[in-house]
Amino acid sequence: MKKKVLIIDDDLDMCTLLGRFLGRNGYEVDMAHSGAKGLLKFKENNFDIVLCDFRLGDKDGKDVLVEIKNESPSTIVLIITGYSDIKVAVDVIKLGAFDYITKPLIPDEVLNVLNNAVNQPADKSSAPNSSAQKNVPAKSGVPKKASNTGEFLVGEASTTKDLYKQIEIVAPTNYSIILYGESGTGKEVIAKTIHNMSDRADKPFIAMDCGTLSKELSGSELFGHVKGAFTGALTDKEGHFELANGGTLFLDEVANLTYEIQASLLRVIQERKFKRVGGNKEMPVDVRIIVASNENLQDAYRKGKFREDLYHRFNEFSINLPPLRERKKDIPLFANFFLEKAKAELNREIGEFEDEVMQMFINYSWPGNLREFRNVVRRSVLLTQEGNISAKTLPWEITNSSSSPLSAKPVVETKNFDDDTVKKDYDLKDAASKAEYEAIMSVLKEVNFNKTKAAEILKIDRKTLYNKIKSYEESNN
Repeated sequence: MKKKVLIIDDDLDMCTLLGRFLGRNGYEVDMAHSGAKGLLKFKENNFDIVLCDFRLGDKDGKDVLVEIKNESPSTIVLIITGYSDIKVAVDVIKLGAFDYITKPLIPDEVLNVLNNAVNQPADKSSAPNSSAQKNVPAKSGVPKKASNTGEFLVGEASTTKDLYKQIEIVAPTNYSIILYGESGTGKEVIAKTIHNMSDRADKPFIAMDCGTLSKELSGSELFGHVKGAFTGALTDKEGHFELANGGTLFLDEVANLTYEIQASLLRVIQERKFKRVGGNKEMPVDVRIIVASNENLQDAYRKGKFREDLYHRFNEFSINLPPLRERKKDIPLFANFFLEKAKAELNREIGEFEDEVMQMFINYSWPGNLREFRNVVRRSVLLTQEGNISAKTLPWEITNSSSSPLSAKPVVETKNFDDDTVKKDYDLKDAASKAEYEAIMSVLKEVNFNKTKAAEILKIDRKTLYNKIKSYEESNN
């Protein structure tokens, strides 16, 4: 017997297209173009599933959800929204929605969510906040907390708290996630934290840096290969998808993958099966995908540098990781966090950071973010034999930064044509950075902004090129 679906949305075209698609895929569909009409149809008929837009012309989707659940607690309600923020997710799930789907809608994904919903046990779709949302593990009503003694530190800054709220909400689901953030902000740590807070925690977490792989190797690394598939393929090899089966696959710098590999990746996500390079056997796979990028993937697909369909597959949920300079309140916490780890690593019995050092940490801009911070602390612990850690163990860029109390930029007196004395700062680091940036931009213009070609000419990798450009532009904004 066909399941009956009611679509409530004031977008007539979207209703019609989605209704026809679901009708062709085994559902009996009815539509309403306002909240009031939708509720009227719902009360007159028995619907198994309701797809309701969060923003309706006459009613709020939340109100429609509440009325439907009050009328029939067992009805599965899915909320459609273009406002994929945390508040929407929290509110609709707490009020009893099975799941929420973000626009732009991809029919195949809507169908997948519907199929998951109707296959859930009946007693798990009726109670609000009962772990009934998509793929939330029923064995635990709340996700597991990450500990401050592990890799992820829950800080005190408001941006950090917002970040953790998002992690708590999305971790128990099977959503694909895009992590955005500057280099060194801890994207892999966040990905692993999400994995550890999910019901896949006892399965593998496999990370792959797409920025370091050549075009020839990326396919083999992702999907594996069979013996003799290419020169040098002396044995069969498992790829990252195979290794991560049942768990989570983290793809860092995913924008660096070629269009050809992106197409293969899309097929694996859609069909949940793959072939090794050079092989004919299709292998089933169940993997949650988390990707990371310094580059905005939406901008990348608009510029033709990334597949739009793959972007939408990945973009079930996105998280922006704040740079360390926006988390000043967390800097003392991270300093002590890294200090304890470094002391254990180096087996050092030393004291704490002197107040002057901690103030330098707070004042510094941290262009390398948490990765740079961790390395600075490890260096300081290595150079400190006994007592507290002093400023003399810090690298030059921190003690001589413009905001450091020890900074001492050279001041040169000169005269203008009116014999008035003026002062001018000479910063060799800034001058070198500017010259490097101008050289990079000159090469980019010559190759029509093809970053791969530019990186080859400059004899650096593409990731380094991108980071140098971004670092310079941020420091001059």
